Parts: sequence; C-alpha cells; structure tokens
Amino acid sequence: MGSFKSSVFILVLHLLEGALSNSLIQLNNNGYEGIVIAIDPNVPEDETLIQHIKDMVTQASPYLFEATEKRFYFKNVAILIPENWKTKPEYVRPKLETYNNADVLIAEPNPAGNDEPYTEQMGNCGEKGERIHFTPNFLTGKVASQYGSQERVFVHEWAHLRWGVYDEYNNNQKFYLFNKKREAVRCSKGITGKYEAIQCQGGSCTNKPCRIDTATGLYKEGCEFIPFEPQTEKASIMFSQSIGSVVEFCTEKNHNKEAPNPQNQKCNLRSTWEVIRDSEDFQKTTPMTTQPPAPTFSLLQIGQRIVCLVLDKSGSMSNGDRLKRLNQAGKLFLLQIVEQGSWVGMVTFDSAAHVQSELVQINGATERDALTKSLPTVASGGTSICSGLRSAFAVIRKKFSTDGSEIVLLTDGEDNTISSCFNEVKQSGAVIHTVALGPSAAKELEELSKMTGGLQTYASDQAQNNGLIDAFGALSSGNGAASQRAIQLESKGLTLQNNQWMNGTVLVDSTVGNDTLFLITWTTQLPQILLQDPSGKKHDGFVVDTNAKMAYLQIPGTAKVGPWSYSLQASSQTLTLTVTSRASSATLPPITVTSKMNKDAGKFPSPMAVYAKIHQGSLPILRATVTAVIESVNGKTVTLELLDNGAGADAAKDDGIYSRYFTAYDTNGRYGVKVWALGGINAAGQRVTPQQNGAMYIPGWIENGEIKWNPPRPEISKNDLQGNQVCFSRTSSGGSFVATGVPQAPIPDLFPPCQITDLKANIHGYKFINLTWTAPGDDYDHGTAHKYIIRISTSILDLRDKFNESLQVNTSNLIPKEANSKEVFVFTPENISFENGTDLFIAIQAVDKSNLKSEISNIVGVSLFIPPQSPPETPTPSPPCPDINVNSTIPGLHILKIMWKWLGELQLSVAL
Repeated sequence: MGSFKSSVFILVLHLLEGALSNSLIQLNNNGYEGIVIAIDPNVPEDETLIQHIKDMVTQASPYLFEATEKRFYFKNVAILIPENWKTKPEYVRPKLETYNNADVLIAEPNPAGNDEPYTEQMGNCGEKGERIHFTPNFLTGKVASQYGSQERVFVHEWAHLRWGVYDEYNNNQKFYLFNKKREAVRCSKGITGKYEAIQCQGGSCTNKPCRIDTATGLYKEGCEFIPFEPQTEKASIMFSQSIGSVVEFCTEKNHNKEAPNPQNQKCNLRSTWEVIRDSEDFQKTTPMTTQPPAPTFSLLQIGQRIVCLVLDKSGSMSNGDRLKRLNQAGKLFLLQIVEQGSWVGMVTFDSAAHVQSELVQINGATERDALTKSLPTVASGGTSICSGLRSAFAVIRKKFSTDGSEIVLLTDGEDNTISSCFNEVKQSGAVIHTVALGPSAAKELEELSKMTGGLQTYASDQAQNNGLIDAFGALSSGNGAASQRAIQLESKGLTLQNNQWMNGTVLVDSTVGNDTLFLITWTTQLPQILLQDPSGKKHDGFVVDTNAKMAYLQIPGTAKVGPWSYSLQASSQTLTLTVTSRASSATLPPITVTSKMNKDAGKFPSPMAVYAKIHQGSLPILRATVTAVIESVNGKTVTLELLDNGAGADAAKDDGIYSRYFTAYDTNGRYGVKVWALGGINAAGQRVTPQQNGAMYIPGWIENGEIKWNPPRPEISKNDLQGNQVCFSRTSSGGSFVATGVPQAPIPDLFPPCQITDLKANIHGYKFINLTWTAPGDDYDHGTAHKYIIRISTSILDLRDKFNESLQVNTSNLIPKEANSKEVFVFTPENISFENGTDLFIAIQAVDKSNLKSEISNIVGVSLFIPPQSPPETPTPSPPCPDINVNSTIPGLHILKIMWKWLGELQLSVAL
C-alpha cells in the first residue's frame, strides 16, 4: 500500500503532460503504476470479482514482460469497489482515483449477452486509448472459449489503451487476394489453418467447404479461418492472442502489410511493434536483466462525496455582474447538481480566506437552501488563491481526510503566488476543479486541475453564452451510479430588445425526467415566463430570487416525456435558460453526452480536436445532430458540426463518438468548449456489430482434428433496448484549453487538408477501378481542397515510401467537393500492366489552394480476378425455325431484338 501512495508525486508529473486520456497511469522503472480498475456500481456484489481481477493482472504481467522484450510489467493496481458493496477494514478511501479516470471498467453487458472485451480509442495511431471495457462474465472466465484467457486478452487490450495500436484482423473483410491466392486477414502469415463454413438446420450443424464468389474470387460470407492446433508461429497478439504459440507482437520482419486490417489502415502499414517502439514508454526504458516482481493491489472503496467550494470575492468580481453570475451558478450547483448525501462546505477569498460554511451533509432542501445563503454578495480586496485552498483543506480535515475530496476553485484574478501551494495540493490527495472567469484569471490555474485530475473550465464575460452555469453544471460526481448524476438537457442564452421573445422547446426523453429543474437568469429585470409540458399544461410557481436575478422551477415526480415549450419575453437585457434532470430509472441507462478536447493546450498551427461521446450505457447513439461552440478569450465564438463519419478527426464511423478539428484560432489564451446534441437513433434500431477495437471473437477451434464451433458472434438487434428510436436534447461542457503561438491577424494559412483515412477501392468490369472516400477540406476537415493527387503502384511499400515517384493517375476531371462529402472516382489503369492476378495499390493526397499537402491516405489494394471460363454446354436440339431477315418487318421482331440485346447486357453486368 505504501508504494502505491508514494507514487503520487511522479503521477503528478505524468498528468502535467496533457495527454488525451485522464488516466493516472505512470511508468516507473519499467513498471506501470497507478492503474485503476473500477467495478461499476450496477454490478451485483460479488467479492470473487476482486480475486479474478488480481489473477488476471498477475498472470498478464509476465506475458506482457516477455511480449515486450523484457521492457514492461504491471507494478501496482488500484481496484475501485462500489460504495454500495459491504465495507471491509482493508478497503481504504481513494485519493485521485475515480470512475471518470478508470483505465478498466467492469460493467454489466448492455445489451445482455454481449460480453465482448474492447477498448475505446478516439485518437489516431500511436495515441493512447480511453478505457478498456470488461464484463463480469468475461472476468470470471465464462466466455473464455470465445475470446481466450483473460490475462492474454488484457495484454491485447493494454496495447490498444497504452500505445494506440489497432487490431490485425478484420470482421468486415476476413479474406483478401494477393499473388493470385486467397488469404485470411491475419498477422503473421505463418499462422496456418482451415477454411471452413458451418451450416445449421433443424438443430444440427455440419461443416461445409467454403464457397468462392466468382465475381471477387474471395470466399463467400460464412466462411471462417480456423487456425490449426498446435502452431509454431509466435506472432501476433493483435491478431489472436488466444493461439497458444502466440507470445509476441508482429514486427517489421513478419508483419503482413498487405492485409486489409485496421492496423495497416490507421498506422501507415507499420507493424504493431514499430508503433510500440516509437512510443514514449519505449523511448525512456531499457530491457530489464531480472524478472519483475508480481503486481501489488490497493483495494479502494468509494465513499460519500466531499466537496468544498472555494470562491473568489476579490474586487475584480464586481466587474460585469461576475458576482451575480457566480451566485446563479453556485445556486444551480447547490440546489441541483450536487448529489443527495454529499458533504459540502464553502470558503471565499480575497486577500485572505473566509469560511462561509463548515461541511454540511445534504439530506434535503433545508441544507441546500442554507448553503445558498452563504454565497458571497460583496466583492472587495485582492486575490490570494492559496489562502482559499489552505482554508478548504482545513475545513475538510475537521471531519474527514482530504483523500478523495473535491475542491471547486473559481477565480477571475491574477495571483503570482499560486505556485507556493502546489506541493500542498499534491500531497492533499484532493481533486481540484478549476473555473477561470474572464480574461485575466491566473495563468497557472490549470496546473491545479492537471496535477490532480480535475476538470478545467473557462467562462467569458459574455452572459448569453451561459459559460459559468455550464461550468458548474458539469460538476456531477465522478463516482456513483449514472442514475444519480445530473444531466444537462438545455443551456441557451439570448440578448433581447423591444419586448422580443426567446422561444424554444426542450426534449425530455424516456431515459430522464426525475428531479427536473428549469432555471432562468436575467441581467436587469424579471422577464415574462411561460412554460408548457407536452400535454399543453402550463407550469407556474417559479421561485424568484431578485437579488441573484434568477428564477427556478422544480418539476414534481417524473417530468412528462416529450417537448416542453418555453417563451420568455424581455427588453434590452440578456436571458439564459438551463434545464437539468436525472435518469428516470435505476435500471434503464440514460443517454449521456460527454465532451472533451484531445489535449488541454494547443500550439498554433497544430489543430485541436473536439470529441463528443453519445451513448446509452455501452451502446452508441447514431445520427445525432451534434454542434460544438468554441469561445475564445476575446468572446469570439466558432461553431463546428461534429461528425461520426470515420473521416478527418473521427477515428471510427458509427461508434457514437462525434469529432471535428478546430483550426479557427483568433488569439492566444483560454478557449471554452460547449456541445449541443439533438435527436439521434439508438444503435439498437438496426443490426450492428459491437465495438471493433478488442479481442477477436473465436469462431471455433480444432480439437483432435475436429472443428468445435462457437455460437455466432453476438449482434445488437433492434429489440435489445426499450425505445430504439430516441429523440433527446443534451448539452455538455467540454472544458477548456489554452492556445499559444497564435500570430496577429491576418492569421496565415498554415493548415493543410486532413489525411484521407477511409479510401476504399473495388474493380468493375475487369478494368475499371472505383474509388470512394470522404472529402477532406482546405484546412483539415473544413472548406474545400484544391485538387487531388492519386498514385498507383504494384508495390505497396514503394507507394508508401516513394509516393512522389509512383505512377500518377489523370485526375484533371476530378473537382474536389466540400469537406465531409462523399467522393467517387472511376479510372482505368494506364501505363501499367493490369492483367488477371495483378495486385495494384492506390493512395491519395489532397492539396489546398496554398499548395499545402495532406498526409498520404490509407493505402488500398485491388486484385484483378477474372474467373475461369466454364466449359461450353452441349446445346439441346430444338425444332427448326424459319429463316428471319434481321431487316424484316415482321411485327414484334424489333422488340424481340431489343430484348435479346437487353438480356445480354444484363447477363454481362451480373457476371461483373
């Protein structure tokens, strides 16, 4: 236990790196420390799961050590145990470990029966993943025949999570042609096996030979590659770690670069080991000469939430109604966001700290109302952030340890002494969420969030953007069940003139509705408020707070499902509307939207990427309209439509993660991020395969020379969830980031088109090659590119390494479309031999009007397959027909000739 706690200081250094993930993992002398494995609160209490986790990691560590040439092992792991499980003396309170930053989540399958292990990956090749997902059935070995042993799967998923590599199999294309041979998509080719299909009828199943598609030369759907047993090939873990002989990652020596798999597509044909070798982990380690120790484990149990608000009331807080806006946001947090049973205290600071309230447990409206009366109402004095933090630690320590507590720190002022308490913050074990208000908040503020894993947000002085309320609305607990967390349905603002109206609707869907709150703020005087539920019933009774210039209404019970209509009327003032709710059921997962940037600091001209994950439980929500608004410190806003199309910044299509690049820098400093999501269709509304970035589902195995088949890989069907068609609205704070290196206007064009990552190719008519891809833009995935360069080669490596020397295709008639449009281009290879059995490789580069070029696209291959001619059939004698003159005027003959011609063309097209 001691070694785990002593790692916090090194852990802090890792957090300062500003990686995509919020993980607490650090690498120390070849050993991974700070790994967090969390058991979801909805998992029924089962103490044996803890031992299964320990066994999995303990057995995985030597497998990882040997697979990485004695470089890495698992040193220590924290296991997060739900609050609703029984307490034990050996369970201690977490420090910085939360469900939000867990590296592995053990959760019930959703829908039931889908126990596939997988890893969320938002970024590009080589970028760390987000989180590994396992189910209790996987952990206890109940699906070992489908995925292999838990410890080997864990190493497969670890490679996704830590090094950003991808799978070397492909469920969507299991076979390909190369050198006139049908090959299974695998790495390495040294893995041998049978090609078999299974046919089931009336409860009995028989093996069948795989059938060949005469149009493509490939095996038809239903065919599987079943590896022989035993094997001698040692690679690769990212193909199928379940094969007994497989103990290594593919290297450049045995990598199957022609296989159409995600690793080749996303990593520029590099082997898994090449990507790992380029990682920061690899660069700062050398192989060990001794065997590593076994992992150690810390058992941490989630406890009651402990929060202390630390609020700036210095003189600058009187500017621009900041203090009133702080009161509005603070009241939302205290009345609605913080969960029942939490302990909440309050400290304010100017030149010194003032305790406004000791820790109070929230049991109902009485405590909430009392805390709101402690919010500051007068602003004066200087800014001493460390005084406020030290006072908050003292408030918490009167009742609890600061381990695992939270501090919400808001300031609008500069403080050049803030670094004087960094060491105290590091040692406290508290998570600090920071809210930077206005353009002059201390530049070092974000360091406090980074070093403790807290949320960092920014709110401008533009009241209509509702940034301060959004920041406090994002502060739901990082622990506890999803049904307990506040969910923001709406956040809008508008400046009205001459008795104008602010009208709109808020969708309350079936997954939310409990504890629903409508909050309205204004800048001068109370507006007229009209609110109707979906049945047309008007709702009055808003509680009006004239001092804080806000009114709110709590909907009793569960709010009615459907559109709630609001109309607000005012003159010459700014209004905002915020609506929050909670899950309608403890068993039906609510639709949630979580948003973030790929990093917390951007240096011009490097683009930022904004992500919004929209899920219901573990299922993605598809075809939602998702919009990000990014606001600079100047108050300028940029609106981006986020897409789930697998192109540009989006890593995978239809995974419920919507993405887009941000390039519209206008100044240095902080940028705030907010996301709106509307509508959407649950992935259960259609048949879709589950998440791809995970261990391969084993179709079957060979036992004593006979194939033993597993059940078919599970699919999600439209009946797996209630209400497969869901209309909803959500808003989400994406935190903030800091931009540096932005030149003064006019800002030069230094942004090339983004890389094309979804190029596909197929052959028509034995000579036409049909290409499809998603159009990039002039600046990454915005605007319109100027032209495309398409090159081909019979050598995949020549095309990658000598692209500019490869044969160029004539694209003079190819005019680029606007970014994110679908491009189609058909060409016939010229000046290159294209005969039966030819393997041809193709890649694209986009060029913008400033002659900036994108990276080379993913490389695709086509193989010309002309099926052998069938032996001529012996004609059947037919009765003699009279001679017919082709120019005859016999009625109907012209139509007959057209039919003959049409049937011939139809036969030809079917053959193609």
